[in-house]
Amino acid sequence: MKSNKLKRYHSLQRKYLCIPYVVFLLLFVIVPIGIIIFYAFTYEYIDPTTQETYLKASGQAFLNFFTSWSKINVLFVSLYVALITTVLCLLIGFPLAYFLADKKVNKNAVFVTLFIAPMWINFVLRTGATRDLLTWMGINGGEYPYLATIIGMVQNYLPFVILPLYTTMTKLDKSQIEAAKDLGANPIQVFFKNIIPQATPGIVSACLMTFMPTMSSYVISDTLSEGKITLFGNYIELEFVNKAWNDGSFMALIMLVFIAITMVISQKSDKKSKKEGGAW
Repeated sequence: MKSNKLKRYHSLQRKYLCIPYVVFLLLFVIVPIGIIIFYAFTYEYIDPTTQETYLKASGQAFLNFFTSWSKINVLFVSLYVALITTVLCLLIGFPLAYFLADKKVNKNAVFVTLFIAPMWINFVLRTGATRDLLTWMGINGGEYPYLATIIGMVQNYLPFVILPLYTTMTKLDKSQIEAAKDLGANPIQVFFKNIIPQATPGIVSACLMTFMPTMSSYVISDTLSEGKITLFGNYIELEFVNKAWNDGSFMALIMLVFIAITMVISQKSDKKSKKEGGAW
């Protein structure tokens, strides 16, 4: 009897510990998303007789987005910049993470800290410093807006790629790699058939931590391109500044759809990697 009472008591304690999380989730996730959905599918109308403004259920924001070439163009530009940034970060971050995870080369966490340290500096300060450095190098944002923006994106988001890759690389099964070599696999086969499958969870995490923030970022593109490149985040911010709450909310809802898609891809990738076990 006492043991049953103790179990019930501990289960109640665990339930009470969930209350702060549930409250946080409700106030800062569910309610804001609900407000976004509400404004995305309503629109302001003015009564011609009373001149009063009121909200009415409408798909006007949907029509405004998909009939506006400028908004669709911004979406494609954002996807392009995000894709290039993600690919470059992976190409640079993957070998760096592999190097840092090699205990023969890096015997402590000092090198890792040096690569992660830029994350501790204010985001705006980093962007301003990058702009000054690029200007000194002759890469003016006004003349080379895409080049300057992508360099700034890679510089800012590279640590977010290195960290998950490094965490994954430290858990690589070295015995599988050695077995593949003993069985006659060349370095390219070992890399693509052994290391990549084992590192897939880190690669997916790195892509998620780079692709979506790049699309929604607006400080870097505004600062480094001197306002010549407008990303999706820029346009949402402009809509809200201009008090176009409905159009801005619908664009924010599109971003949420992209985030949901990436989360589904991440979950499927994790399940697949767990089933396969990264075997060669």
